[in-house]
Amino acid sequence: MNATLPRIMLSAYSAHMTKTIYKICPEAMWRDAERSGTFTGAPIDLADGFIHFSTAEQVVETAAKHFAGQRDLLLVAIDAGRLGPALKYEVSRGGALFPHLYAPLEPSAAKWVRPLPLKADGAHDFPELEA
Repeated sequence: MNATLPRIMLSAYSAHMTKTIYKICPEAMWRDAERSGTFTGAPIDLADGFIHFSTAEQVVETAAKHFAGQRDLLLVAIDAGRLGPALKYEVSRGGALFPHLYAPLEPSAAKWVRPLPLKADGAHDFPELEA
């Protein structure tokens, strides 16, 4: 039996089970996208050729790793089902599958948008997350 087969099946299963994905974004950048009707991504997204997202299980670590100490951030919950085939789950940090969008994002795909303030210890204070 091929040793990679179970992993491929698990990857496909995991990808289809994620209904909500998350984008951490500077508030000014997201508000500009809301006004224009299109979010093309942050500078890192533009450089990589896709918009980076995280699942509920990944987003706290994403904030700590890439947004430590940053203020004026928003957490945007996106309905993954609205993104179609341009949304791909690809191996990234630590071998985990991360959602990547290979298309502009319509802000109307957001289920909700909430501030992502800092707590006294400097970590971000997350609302309750949906899987």
